[in-house]
Amino acid sequence: MMYPRLALLRQFLLPNGILMVSIDDNEVALAKLLMDEWFGTQNFVAQLVWEKGRKNDAKLFSIGHEYILVYARSRAELAKTLWRAPKDGIAEIAAEYRKLRAEHGENYKVISQGLAEFYRRLPKGHPSKKYSRAKNADRRGVWRDNNISWHGGGGPRYDLLHPVTGMACKVPDDGWRFVENSMKEKVRDEWVVFRRDHTEPPLLKSYIYMLEDSCDDNELNEGKKEVLGSVFYRHSQPSNDVMKDIFGEKVFPNPKDHEVLARLIRYVTDDDKNAVILDSFAGSGTTGHAVLNLNAQDGGGRRFILVEMEPKIAHEVTAERIRRVADGYKNAKGEKIEGLGGGFRYCELGEPLFDESGKIRETVSFSDLARHVYFTETGEPLPRGRVTKSPFLGECRGVGIYLLYNGILGDKSAQGGNILTRAVLARLPKFDGQKVIYCAGCLLGKDRLQAERIVIRQTPYEIKVS
Repeated sequence: MMYPRLALLRQFLLPNGILMVSIDDNEVALAKLLMDEWFGTQNFVAQLVWEKGRKNDAKLFSIGHEYILVYARSRAELAKTLWRAPKDGIAEIAAEYRKLRAEHGENYKVISQGLAEFYRRLPKGHPSKKYSRAKNADRRGVWRDNNISWHGGGGPRYDLLHPVTGMACKVPDDGWRFVENSMKEKVRDEWVVFRRDHTEPPLLKSYIYMLEDSCDDNELNEGKKEVLGSVFYRHSQPSNDVMKDIFGEKVFPNPKDHEVLARLIRYVTDDDKNAVILDSFAGSGTTGHAVLNLNAQDGGGRRFILVEMEPKIAHEVTAERIRRVADGYKNAKGEKIEGLGGGFRYCELGEPLFDESGKIRETVSFSDLARHVYFTETGEPLPRGRVTKSPFLGECRGVGIYLLYNGILGDKSAQGGNILTRAVLARLPKFDGQKVIYCAGCLLGKDRLQAERIVIRQTPYEIKVS
């Protein structure tokens, strides 16, 4: 089962795309062999180890970890790619800053107060809490004060006038951090914060988070991104708690952790915040939750495609979880949890339209084939309710789409209404514009087709199967 799925998934990847496979000890060896064969050993990227906690009831060893195998469609396409991730806790601070800025505009005093309150509310041990000193906000982002002296001593010494007193500020013992011209630029661009008077050196803003269009000085941005290690720890319990919080009870065994997936997705899509993420084993919908959460944090426009083959789980767990986290919900305590925004379209897989030889199955209805034809021709869905007893399926971007199939015009003879003739053309609903007509055959000449602005697509050969 794994081999054909891996082969199909590889086809879906862009040249610089990657595949991540979460798997346990029982199957990791076989999975790596199959992926080496299909992707090529040269496209192996990493084997991550996710430690989820120790099981004290184990008789021999406590096996509390899983693996994530990472392969590239083409490692050569990633040659110039530099994956980096913000330090733990920075994303949450960034999201809070953007939220406060949306609420209070450019009132950075109020935003700074909001950041201080944000840190206070954080539970003990939260990764953002260690940055609580960075509770100042401005147009660039979130910052804390830092010294402005030369590292290691021996820095330049010159007069820097205080903007209020007009007197030269005290020079740090190690000298100024910047030469005089650079210091003037920093002062002008508001990187420098002067004290109440000139008796103490001014302070330097050290940003833990900056808006992207402001990140022009990495030396002053304390929130530098870091390389992720191949081994990381995240206990399995929080992911279960999240599901109970959303649904009020345990509805899915061993769900993945959406914060872990969000961190990995951010890591590999930081330079493409409009990337598409496909999860072919969607389960509890963690990947969709992770993408929505990530977009809410960094303003990205990533999209997700989730595939779940079990109808009950797909409808009652996967889709319902995404709906609740997008729109908002009441948690197990009855508290209102604000939605992350975004949305999704729920689609069901119907019966196969084509047999093994590529012919349309005899049992396929006009409605089912019409919806498939319309989607493959236009890229837009055709809701079942819009399919009528008419060969005219609808108009999309100025083009009228028609389908002659299964005697839709009332003639089910072998050469009847499924063949485009002069008589059949006269019976078709009128459309003033370019027309695409799917039919079993056409008896009209080239000149007539051009005059009527008709493009013929012969069924079944010119119907896209995928």
